[in-house]
Amino acid sequence: MSDEQSQTPPDHLSVNPQSPFFDADSLQRGIGIRFKDRVRTDVEEYCISEGWIRVQAGKTMDRKGQPLTLKLNGPVEAWFEDLGDEPPVARKSD
Repeated sequence: MSDEQSQTPPDHLSVNPQSPFFDADSLQRGIGIRFKDRVRTDVEEYCISEGWIRVQAGKTMDRKGQPLTLKLNGPVEAWFEDLGDEPPVARKSD
């Protein structure tokens, strides 16, 4: 992994251990998410390049016992919280 890659979070990340996009090492560092110019702390999964996040829909569960999520579309930015007050931010390039 290059130094640039270790400074910004992955393009697609999930907090669900059953997801192929789960990365415990990245999550352990702490991920900050800004969605539509608002910092969010309730994000279950995100994809920067596709421009969406998934958030839990209340306490509702699906038939497999997993939280039911809503997919919201818009600009997504992510950063590692362990890099201090001015971390490099991963965002979709135009």
